[in-house]
Amino acid sequence: MPLRIAQASVAAAVLAVALAGCTSSTSLITKRTQGYEIPASALAQIRPGQSQQLVTLVLGSPQSTNSFGDQSAWYYIETKVEQTAFGLTNVKERTVLAVYFDKNKKVIDKAVYSLADGKVVTIESRRTPSFGEDKTFIDSILQSF
Repeated sequence: MPLRIAQASVAAAVLAVALAGCTSSTSLITKRTQGYEIPASALAQIRPGQSQQLVTLVLGSPQSTNSFGDQSAWYYIETKVEQTAFGLTNVKERTVLAVYFDKNKKVIDKAVYSLADGKVVTIESRRTPSFGEDKTFIDSILQSF
C-alpha cells in the first residue's frame, strides 16, 4: 500500500510540473513587428523640400508607392502584432508614414496615420451564378448520365 501512495504522489508531482509549464502566459504569446520600424529620429529628418534620394537614404525603400497626376506618395508601414502559439494573430498597433512628393520629386508633406485612422471595409458575400444556376457536385454527376 505505501508503494501505491508513493507512485500516486510522484504522478501528481509530474502532472503539476507539466501543467505549470502550460499555464505560463508568456510562452503562449509572442510580440513582433512586421514591416518597417519607423524611428522618431528618422521621422524628424524628413522635411519639405528634400529630395526622394534623401528620403531613401533616411528611411530606405518604401513599402508601397502611389501616383496622383503630378504628385506621388511613398508609404512606410509598421505593424505590431501578438501571435499565439496556436497561430492566431492580433494586430495591436499600426503606424503608416506617408511622404508626399511634387512633380519635381521633392517632399511637400508627410503624415503619420494610426490604426484608428483606418476604415473597416465590408466584404460582399453575394455571388454571381454561372449559366443562370448553381449546381452541386451531385447535380453535375447525375446530369452527366
